Amino acid sequence: MRGKMWIFYSADNSKCLFSIWNQRCLYYAAVACLLFSPVRTDHACPSSCICAKDSGTVTCRDVEDTEVPADIPEWTSTLILKGKNISTLQRGAFMSNGTELQMTTLSLSHNGIQVIEPYAFLGLPRLHLLDLSHNQLEYISARAFHGLLELRSLYLNHSILPPATEQLSNALNTQSLRNLHRLELAGNTLKSIPLLRLDMHNLHALVLVNNSIESIGGGNLTMLYQQTRIRVYLALNPFRCNCELEAFYYWLKNSSQCPDAGRLLCSEPEAKRGVHVEMLREEDVDCMKENLEAVSYVFLGLVLALIGLVFLMVLYLNRGGIKRWLNNIRDACRDQMEVYHYRYEQDSDPRLANVAV
Repeated sequence: MRGKMWIFYSADNSKCLFSIWNQRCLYYAAVACLLFSPVRTDHACPSSCICAKDSGTVTCRDVEDTEVPADIPEWTSTLILKGKNISTLQRGAFMSNGTELQMTTLSLSHNGIQVIEPYAFLGLPRLHLLDLSHNQLEYISARAFHGLLELRSLYLNHSILPPATEQLSNALNTQSLRNLHRLELAGNTLKSIPLLRLDMHNLHALVLVNNSIESIGGGNLTMLYQQTRIRVYLALNPFRCNCELEAFYYWLKNSSQCPDAGRLLCSEPEAKRGVHVEMLREEDVDCMKENLEAVSYVFLGLVLALIGLVFLMVLYLNRGGIKRWLNNIRDACRDQMEVYHYRYEQDSDPRLANVAV
């Protein structure tokens, strides 16, 4: 009986010991998985980047990555990507695992970006500054800036290639940019203001320095007169100082909305090259005067043509008398030549010369 009981007790105890050992193994295995698994935390920093959590800045420079880092920390307030080879900004390029970031500043200059797809900046609802300068943009989707409701400053200096000029206008004319305060478009060979409506945005500064603008059209000037808070920078543009510049000339004279007005120079015509636009005289851009001068030259040409026609008609009607007059002149000239010829023969004869002596 004791043997049987001992066997029963021993068997039950072994089951208990096996159960405890199994639980401990599972516990240690779970701890090992947590320690050695590549779990992303808020303190993680993307490879080839420098992170400063105190200032909320992540900087990634001069690497050969062709995409935006996928593991951007959630605490990032400023992200600087520079020197990469990101040819395309894809849809939701900055959404980390489908979550929104609290980023306020995004610098993407000097990255060789050529294409911005629709909704490329989704997941950045608090973004205040976006710098896309010094890229080679050939295509910009009309919904490229969708979702940037808090954006205050947009920099696109030296980035827009000719194929993307018209697309830029469609991309900028969106309600998503209604809070935009500063727009910089320097060095893009633009020929006009790429904004269909200035009242759609809350613009305070529009930088159009070093483009190919020859004049500002009447429609844009009307909007500028209405939006008096806007300051427009237009230096280093090749202004054509003729009568087509009249409306812009008077806006420049009567408004303080162009802080660099003293740096605007004429490029054409040749006689006015290098002259400050502000220093032009009113008659230099007076369309009425140019029109009157053109009309006077036309009138003078018509008068001269009429005089020539009358002269030809007189000649035609008196062709008989003119013919007789010409014949008489010819005969008179012939007689005179014969007299000269006779006298020459007498003067050249030596015998007549001796008789005269």
